[in-house]
Amino acid sequence: MNRRGPVALLSAGHACVDVYQGAVPAIVPFLVTGRHYSYVAASGIVLAATLLSSVVQPAFGMLTDRWAMPWLVPAGTGAAGLGVALSGVSDAYALTWAAIAVSGLGVAAYHPESARIARAVTGGDHAGMSWFSLGGNIGFAAAPLLVTPVLAAGGLHATPWLAAPAVLGTALSLTAMRRRTAGAAARKTTSDGRDDWPMFVRLSLVVLCRSVVFFGLSTLLAVVARQRTGGGSDAGAVALFVLFAGGAVGTVLGGRLAATLGRVRTLRASYLLAVPAVAGVALAPSYAIYVFVALTAIALYTPFSIQVTLGQDYLPRRVGTASGVTLGLAVSAGGIASPAVGALADAASPRAALLPLIAVPAAAWLLARLLQEPTPLETPTTAPDTPTPSLHR
Repeated sequence: MNRRGPVALLSAGHACVDVYQGAVPAIVPFLVTGRHYSYVAASGIVLAATLLSSVVQPAFGMLTDRWAMPWLVPAGTGAAGLGVALSGVSDAYALTWAAIAVSGLGVAAYHPESARIARAVTGGDHAGMSWFSLGGNIGFAAAPLLVTPVLAAGGLHATPWLAAPAVLGTALSLTAMRRRTAGAAARKTTSDGRDDWPMFVRLSLVVLCRSVVFFGLSTLLAVVARQRTGGGSDAGAVALFVLFAGGAVGTVLGGRLAATLGRVRTLRASYLLAVPAVAGVALAPSYAIYVFVALTAIALYTPFSIQVTLGQDYLPRRVGTASGVTLGLAVSAGGIASPAVGALADAASPRAALLPLIAVPAAAWLLARLLQEPTPLETPTTAPDTPTPSLHR
C-alpha cells in the first residue's frame, strides 16, 4: 500500500499543531510591550503552555493505552488553536493564562494518539516516522513567521487570526479519518510483548539530555552569534534559521540512517557528533559558529523520531504512554535548565554558559551505550505453530 499520502496528511497536521508550541514564545514580546507584563509574568505564560503540556502528555498517553481515542487528534488540534486565538482577546492576565493553558492541553492531547496513528500508518517505517516528526519541527520553526506579522499589524487583539492553522489541521485530520488512513488507531497499535522499563528509563534520560542541550543552546544562540560575528539582530536570526534548517535535515536523515545502521547505533553516533559540535558553538571564532550550529542541529535532530519509535518498542503494551513521555515530558523538561543557563550567562558570559552544555551530549552518548535494539512492534512474538496475535486491539 502506498503510504505517502497518509504520511503527508499526518505530517502536515503535525505542523499545524506544533505551530502553537512555537507561537507562545513569539507572543510574549507583544505581551511585555503591549500590556507591560513583567518578565516573571511573561515566563508564567510560557510555563502555562510548555510545562503543563509536557506533564499532561503522559497522562493522555495512558488514557489512549486503555481506550481507542483517535478523536483526540482533531480535538487537540482545535483546542491548541482556540487557546492561542483567545489569548489576546482579554486584557486580564488570568484569562490570558487560562487561554494559553487550554492551548497547551490541546497540544498534549494531540501528540500521544497522533504518534500511535503515525506508527500504525507507516508500519514502523523509519523514514515515514521521520517525515511525521519533520512536520512538527517545521510548524514550530514557522510560528514566529506567522505570529510576528499578524500581531505587528493588528496588535494583541488580532490573535483570533492565528486560529487559521488549527482550522486547516483539523480539516486534515478529519480527512485522514474519512479515508481510513488512520483507521488502525481505532484498533490500538499494541503488542503482547513485554515492557522493558529499565531500557525505557535509560532512553528517557537520553531524551532529557537532548532537551537540556537544545533549550540551553537556543536560549543564548542569537546573543552569542551577534557577539561572535560583530553583527546585529540579523546575525542572531541567521543562527536560529541555521539551527532550524539543520534540524529539518537531521530529522529526515535520522529515518534513513536508522533503516541502514539501526536505531541505537544511529542514536549513539548522533550524540557522539554532538559533543564536538556543541563545543564548536561555544568556542569557534567569528562566522565559523554557523558551521557548528548546523552540525549541532543535525546531531540533535537525527535521533528525534528514532527516540519515539524506540520508546514505543520498549513499552509495546503502553505505546501511548511511551509516546507521551518521549514527545512530551522528556522533550520539554529540559526547559527547566534554561534559567540556570541564563543565570550563568548573567554572572559570567554567554560563552561561559555554553561550556557546561558540552558535557550533556557526552552523558547522552554514555547512556545510549547502555541501550539495546528492541524488537519492533510489528514483529510477531509467537512461535511459528501458534496463531499470530493481532497487533491491534
